[in-house]
Amino acid sequence: MKQRPDPVTVVKNRRDSALRSLVAGVPYLGYLGIHFDRRGDELTAVLPFDEKLIGNPMLPAIHGGVTAAFLESTAVIELSWSMLWDQIETGELQAAEAESDPLPLLPKTIDFTVDYLRSGLPRDAYARARVNRSGRRYASVHVEAWQDNRSRLFAQATGHFLMPQRDD
Repeated sequence: MKQRPDPVTVVKNRRDSALRSLVAGVPYLGYLGIHFDRRGDELTAVLPFDEKLIGNPMLPAIHGGVTAAFLESTAVIELSWSMLWDQIETGELQAAEAESDPLPLLPKTIDFTVDYLRSGLPRDAYARARVNRSGRRYASVHVEAWQDNRSRLFAQATGHFLMPQRDD
C-alpha cells in the first residue's frame, strides 16, 4: 500500500517549486548568483559575493548597478510571490504545474529609486522587500539591503510597478 505524503511536505514542496519557477523566469538572477531563502511566506534574497560584482577595485565595492539590480529583482520576486501566495496555499498552483507551465507575467517597473547608503563591501549581501500596496494595476514596494548587520543597511529602494493582467 502506497503511503500518502505528509501534508506539510506537500505544501512545502509546492511553495519551493513555485519559488524556483519564479526565480528561473529571470535569467539575470542566475548570472548574478542571486537566490532566495524562504521561511513561510517571508523571502530573503541572497547575493553571494563574487569578484565580478566589484565596480571599484580600489575600495573594493560592489558595483552600483549590481546593487540596483539586486534590489529591483528582490522587489519583483517578492511582488510576484505575494500575487501567487493564495494560489499556492489553496493548491490551485500544483508543484508539477509550477515547474512545467509558465507562471504569470512578472510586474513591469514604472520607476525605481535607489538610496546608496554606504559602499557594498566584498561579501555576501541580503535583501528583503515589503509590498506597501498591491492592486489590480499598480503596486508599490520598499526594499532594504544589508550585509553583516540587518540594522546597518548599505542600500534601500522604493519602486512602483505595473501589475500584469490577471485571468479572473
